[in-house]
Amino acid sequence: MRPTLLFFLFATLLVGSSLWGKTHLFILSGQSNMAGLNPAISFTPTVKKLLANDECIVVKSAKGGEPIRRWYKAWKPAKGDGPKADGALYDRLMTAVKKAVGDKKYDTVTFVWMQGERDAKERHGEVYEKSFAGLVKQLSDDLGRDDLNFVIGRLSDCMNKNPGKSHWMEVRKAQVAVAEKNPRGAWVDTDDLNGPKDALHYNKEGYAELGKRFAEKAVALVKKGK
Repeated sequence: MRPTLLFFLFATLLVGSSLWGKTHLFILSGQSNMAGLNPAISFTPTVKKLLANDECIVVKSAKGGEPIRRWYKAWKPAKGDGPKADGALYDRLMTAVKKAVGDKKYDTVTFVWMQGERDAKERHGEVYEKSFAGLVKQLSDDLGRDDLNFVIGRLSDCMNKNPGKSHWMEVRKAQVAVAEKNPRGAWVDTDDLNGPKDALHYNKEGYAELGKRFAEKAVALVKKGK
């Protein structure tokens, strides 16, 4: 074999080993607007396109109408002793993650979160920022990571004009704040995804666009961390 061909093969293997073959884990969870998002429509195709040389594992576990305390096990209200946190949906999510990952090793983890409507309805907006930050730490600790990325979808504008829904605005502000305070965090705007009537849930096109926005933000965080 000629030296030039040997050099070419060696260089190809070297480049491949250093730039290709990474594995990225994307964990999607939340309540109804995450439950309504089908990752196969736009999220998964987008991350695979933007990370074309790598493996992307996408796991989703979501349930409508649920507060963050069903995920964050150390959740506490601003006042009083109740309601109590139980973390059952977090355990269900982790079971799904372990099943999807198996024995594979992954290079990055990005948590994608779309939730908050129930917390606003129950008037727990003032503890939402602390609760989500706690959930991120809980997930980081359980996965043994100190480099967890996260993308949070800000609640839409469907309750913005209702003066009796101040906790809705508190949750929106908390979602932006928690993302902007963390260099590994990002948030997406959903105000234009719920149709002309500013509905609570998004329309078909809205969910497709939401998946795309989540994917683009997630990949940007992955590339930023390299």
